[in-house]
Amino acid sequence: MTEYRKTERTRVKRLPKRAEYDVDTVNAIIDEALICHIATQLDRQSLLQPTIHWRDGNQLYVHGSSKNGLFKALLEGNEACIAITHLDGIVFARSAFHHSVNYRSVVIYSQARLVEDSDEKRHALDQLLEKFHRGRSAQARPANEIELKATSVLAFELDELSAKIRTGGPVDDAEDMKLPVWAGVQPVTTQLGEIELER
Repeated sequence: MTEYRKTERTRVKRLPKRAEYDVDTVNAIIDEALICHIATQLDRQSLLQPTIHWRDGNQLYVHGSSKNGLFKALLEGNEACIAITHLDGIVFARSAFHHSVNYRSVVIYSQARLVEDSDEKRHALDQLLEKFHRGRSAQARPANEIELKATSVLAFELDELSAKIRTGGPVDDAEDMKLPVWAGVQPVTTQLGEIELER
């Protein structure tokens, strides 16, 4: 598979030229992000939670307390909508209307699956550590049975999703190009600092 399938929900209608369905491009956006937001509904009440995530193949994983209310709603069959966003720049145009941002985003629709197989669960949690620091899963003490029981790991199949990307500078109207107003892009980056070792 080279592209994720397009559905009525994932087909980008507003500025479709920014849509991206290429598997490698979409997966790279997912993998680089440190945070996702998961939303669902339960009894006509909206639920939303930010959390860390990681991907292994075509599965997106999250973890949390086994008593997590949003997790319980998802496991009752309520569909998840998961959003991932990178803000890459502030775009300053010559007119107020054409100011924008450069971004890479992914929206995923999927059903949650509780990871119950102990081998898959341990492997998934190892992959979480590896996402943040290669080799860490071999260094840290593995979770014991009590810790594993207290932790829920949810898997979401990556099947119905799309990305939307904006890059480049401002798009000004021709009549605004002569205005005495500067225009350009202010880059925005997320940077991991040096590890501060606990002594």
